[in-house]
Amino acid sequence: MKKNLTIIDENNVYIEDGVVLGDGVKIYPNNYIAEGSVIEDDVVLLPNNYIKNSHIKKGASVIFSVIEDSVVGERVNIGPFARLRPQSVIEDDARIGNFVEIKKSTIGKGSKVSHLSYVGDAEVGSGVNIGCGVVFVNYNGKIKSKTIVEDGSFIGSSVNLIAPVHVGKRAFVCAGTTVVKDVKDGDFVIGRSRMTIKEGLAKKYLKEEN
Repeated sequence: MKKNLTIIDENNVYIEDGVVLGDGVKIYPNNYIAEGSVIEDDVVLLPNNYIKNSHIKKGASVIFSVIEDSVVGERVNIGPFARLRPQSVIEDDARIGNFVEIKKSTIGKGSKVSHLSYVGDAEVGSGVNIGCGVVFVNYNGKIKSKTIVEDGSFIGSSVNLIAPVHVGKRAFVCAGTTVVKDVKDGDFVIGRSRMTIKEGLAKKYLKEEN
């Protein structure tokens, strides 16, 4: 047992042989830390995580999440209900929020993927904001391709990035856009169709009222 290591309920925490725990680590109930994992100093593992063969660096916190074969940087916040699949790297001070899945991707320093998004086969720079419901569309049914989003860019909610595609530095992609071509540094991108209202037509598609 390391100095200043705190395990809230030893009967409900499972740590496999070979796991390395730093000083000041705090582990809440229902954590399973599997072989090959390194948990550095001052990490907080809040309830209900599964961590396997991963490196969680100083001051990070994780809650209700699955992390496999990945690296989590210093002061990163993960979860709740996030999944880091193999070969994911989350750099220092980034945020991976609720119902976010990361697969074989790098999320740069200070970037945020806060909720309900999928990032697969991607390289995301520093200071990037990924909005709610963004999908990195990496698979076309035959091959998987890569997406690059450079430093300081803003990706709005419900954006689809159709790989392979490259978004330059400090670009702004509006919510609801499907990106199919490369975006240069500083570009503003919007790809919504114009909304059409057909007055009174809803009744054609709704069940009759009782």
